[in-house]
Amino acid sequence: MNTVNTVNTKTTSAPAKPGKGKTNPAAPETLSRRALNRATLARQLLLGRAEMSAEAALTHLVGLQAQNVKPPYHALAARLADFDPMELSGLMSERAAVRAVTMRSTVHTLTADDMLTLRPLTQPAIERELRAFRGGLAGVDLDRLTVLARAYVEEEPRTPAQLRAELLRHWPDADPQSLGIAARARLPLVQVTPRGLWRQSGQVALTTAEHWLGRPLAQAPAPEAPALDPTALDATVLRYLAAFGPASVKDMQAWAGMTRLRDAFERLRPRLRTFRDERGVELFDLPDAPRPDEDTPAPVRFLPEFDNLLLSHADRTRVVPDAYKARNWKSNQSFCVFLVDGFLAGVWRLEESKDGAARVTVEPFGSLTRAERGEVAAEAERTARLLAGDAASYDIGFGAVVEA
Repeated sequence: MNTVNTVNTKTTSAPAKPGKGKTNPAAPETLSRRALNRATLARQLLLGRAEMSAEAALTHLVGLQAQNVKPPYHALAARLADFDPMELSGLMSERAAVRAVTMRSTVHTLTADDMLTLRPLTQPAIERELRAFRGGLAGVDLDRLTVLARAYVEEEPRTPAQLRAELLRHWPDADPQSLGIAARARLPLVQVTPRGLWRQSGQVALTTAEHWLGRPLAQAPAPEAPALDPTALDATVLRYLAAFGPASVKDMQAWAGMTRLRDAFERLRPRLRTFRDERGVELFDLPDAPRPDEDTPAPVRFLPEFDNLLLSHADRTRVVPDAYKARNWKSNQSFCVFLVDGFLAGVWRLEESKDGAARVTVEPFGSLTRAERGEVAAEAERTARLLAGDAASYDIGFGAVVEA
């Protein structure tokens, strides 16, 4: 049976203001920043490593950000008790999991079922992205492009360069990049294996989700005026709260890259609990979801670049201190990060040399106590041993993490 480690679910609220001893029983509780932090870490399987399969974790977390190949493996290594990278790799080989553009118009690794359900829901956001490329698509019939691109990638998986070149034959005056973006926006494309497999190389090659998975999308695409399935949308709101709550409407919109989700939350309001954060923003949550005491210990955790923990709320202060805002980014490159006491505390880098040595370099943003430094070193070694299991030696160093 798949189980998740549980923690004290006492809700932390701000102390009542002095007055005449009367309170408004309908007033929602206020959750402190630390209480929100602990609740989110619990949902994200980061307070205690979960005893669950990689597939169950992918489902619970509603996918993992995956611009690069390694981040989903790093993300599950931080969250699961007995994670074996080959388990996730096997799901992809068996087509039970895929790499595809969904939330925020970015590549995620998610289960096949979620790909077929979430892609139609995120279609409006993906379609909006296409507007920025309209200038390069003058004279392009998008409906015809969709038909041609589908036939081309379903004949056999094609690289993005091959797809652009094929479309350019039909519209030689169009911008090649815009043609590729149009195909990606109009079609539910997935990256086929060996791309994404553990310790295997493979360039990006694309085909449609329906062709790769042998099943249709949960909702037929309607790019011009996509009408969202309210049942599927409401179910996704509940799943988002289970993985990222308590959260505001704007938080979920930031996670999904979607707008106008207020109606879905209002439909679900009778089934949800409401809170306020310290700024007075209304937060929604599942009634029985874990909301640990704010003093619950939070262990050191090493996370990949672009981890959804840091990207899935409009207000990221529940994990990212104001002093460290944007410290894990350089230009458009995101670094791997680590948490101390549940909050962003620094960046790290794993390097594997040709002589068989593995080295983890850690760069804290601030000072660490001796105990925290020991925890960071121990977690760095665990991470190296799991993700560089064939290394002949392991070295942990505190210093500057530089961009590759």
